[in-house]
Amino acid sequence: MPTLVEARAHPAFREASKGREAPLLSVQDLHLHFVTSRGVVRAVEGISYEVHPGEMVAIVGESGCGKSVSALSIMRLLPKLTARIVSGKIMFNGRNLLDLSDSEMRSVRGKDISMIFQEPMTSLNPVLKIGFQLTEALYMHQQISKTAARERALELLKMVGIPDPERRLDQYPHQFSGGMRQRVMIAIGLACNPKLIIADEPTTALDVTIQAQILKLMKDLSRDLGIAMIVITHNLGIVARYADRVNVMYAAKMVEQADAESIFSTPRHPYTIGLLRSVPRLDRPREGKLATIEGLPPNLLSPPSGCRFADRCKAAIDTCRASDPQLRPMDEGQLVRCFRAEEIAERGPEAFGLAPPHGEARSAKTIDRSKPLLKLDRLETFFDVSSGFSLFGSEKSIVKAVNDVSLDIYQGETLGLVGESGCGKTTVGRTILQLEKATGGTIRYREKDLAQLSSDEMKKVRRDIQVIFQDPFSSLNPRMTIGQIIAEPMLVYKLQPNRKAARERVSDLLTTVGLYPYMADRYPHELSGGQRQRVGIARALALEPSFIVCDEPVSALDVSIQAQVINLLEELQERLGLTYLFIAHDLAVVRHISDRVAVMYLGRMMELADRDELYDNPLHPYTKALLDAVPVPDARLERERDHRILGGEVPSPLRPPQGCVFSTRCPLASKECRQEVPPLREIRPNHYAACIKL
Repeated sequence: MPTLVEARAHPAFREASKGREAPLLSVQDLHLHFVTSRGVVRAVEGISYEVHPGEMVAIVGESGCGKSVSALSIMRLLPKLTARIVSGKIMFNGRNLLDLSDSEMRSVRGKDISMIFQEPMTSLNPVLKIGFQLTEALYMHQQISKTAARERALELLKMVGIPDPERRLDQYPHQFSGGMRQRVMIAIGLACNPKLIIADEPTTALDVTIQAQILKLMKDLSRDLGIAMIVITHNLGIVARYADRVNVMYAAKMVEQADAESIFSTPRHPYTIGLLRSVPRLDRPREGKLATIEGLPPNLLSPPSGCRFADRCKAAIDTCRASDPQLRPMDEGQLVRCFRAEEIAERGPEAFGLAPPHGEARSAKTIDRSKPLLKLDRLETFFDVSSGFSLFGSEKSIVKAVNDVSLDIYQGETLGLVGESGCGKTTVGRTILQLEKATGGTIRYREKDLAQLSSDEMKKVRRDIQVIFQDPFSSLNPRMTIGQIIAEPMLVYKLQPNRKAARERVSDLLTTVGLYPYMADRYPHELSGGQRQRVGIARALALEPSFIVCDEPVSALDVSIQAQVINLLEELQERLGLTYLFIAHDLAVVRHISDRVAVMYLGRMMELADRDELYDNPLHPYTKALLDAVPVPDARLERERDHRILGGEVPSPLRPPQGCVFSTRCPLASKECRQEVPPLREIRPNHYAACIKL
């Protein structure tokens, strides 16, 4: 079996690398362990890759595979008490970073190598002004004057597209939107003209339109300034659109390396094939249930001796479980860690059951649209907020979170609700649940006005309307076992005669959502993210509801786990006749699971139509902009697409624009649009849009 060094000497690999500059960064056979009370976690084992100037290299894989830890090892930001770099080299510009002293590393960190962290709100100091945080690295590494530092800070803010930079320098992080905070993080990363930028999930917290702006900016800077970039992400659409080369990690090891087009057109490793099959495609109509990768990654405290992916791989044979495969060269420089890679290439993934045309077909729905289960009629939810102080006390402003929204949701259907952060979609869900009180309009459930019900009547309705929250960890009580969490609502509503019966029902529910009954004795922190989300679903089912508000139920999950949860929700709907309001920002997921889709912007409804009609023939300019901004997990297709990026930020809900709320960003806006609020009206049969131009 050839070693990685021998693989890189293979003629196919040398031919693919011909004519390229020497690598700026070369990670060579890196092994990284964490010493814990339970044992040694082998977080990174023998990974090697290179990054060249002006190149964007993506690292992808499930949570816990080691991709973020390997990036932190380059920055030397790992905890010294527990982290151990056992062996390997990290060569940067001809120097091994692992041999540098702490003071030498400080001179490299921020100046030559910078990092953009995943969550900009926690990465920025909340008590320091943006200007100070931008100039701090300049003072440290370049010893320039205060005036020159401020001029450079202004230049950086302009470069990353932040309006009114002079005023923004003197503001604090909480005064910026999520997209603008992420731009500030990029500006800080660029401050000292680094040679390498490491971006760890740089757009996870961003809306699709802002995400497109940020990534285009980063790609342009990489190309124009010759900056090398490492992007760590689980969004395969982003990888397809922006990455030059891709490294796929699984359970602490690199399993496939190739240029982006090869990874997406001819994946060779069963794990890479499974990842790509798990992703719902925005550019394709729904064909059936999503293909999934069943099972979970191995425990890195005691990893298996053979191939790490063998227990989840449909192509695995006895050799896979007995021996650990090495990275081996394939055509055009592709490196794959799989014994059967040549067979997969020759016979195709379908021959091994790795890539069926699509998942198992779902039965056709029959939805009775004669009478809605839930009816929103001109719903309004406003909030009074303090907007500063005057001589006469605090000044009050009103945030119109939901403004004149009307919707009908029918028994057995899934209505998708999409839009950027702050558009009001979560507030719609919370108002339906009566966690927020409506300011105006009505909510009728089974023809009952929820606002007029007594507390006893509302308690009965709450049993019928349940919710699945976005974050499965924070929504579960860490002091209660899984069994107690699921049994609690049944005991409160006295649905079971005693605790023994409740425990039996908990076992049934855990089995229903694809978990084992023995997990009832575990605590939330002992489960994976996907398992915790299944617990949230089991808790919602405990009261046998008819209607469930799904508030971003899969946004925090890995691609493969996301597919499992989506399929589970569909199976439960088919079996139990459930109705869903599915709130999400992932338009591909919404296309897959929804029957109809509603689009919101700044508190108002922009468009409403059947799923395929809305995606294939969008009417509103905002819907078109959202769909254009979504990358498709196909590198070849992304190279051919016309990427039209929606500019600007979502206006403040404290000061919404007059007339159409989208007029400040709309390419078709006229004077009339800025004066008149367009009503939601039927443009085509069952296709509604709120636009004066239609």
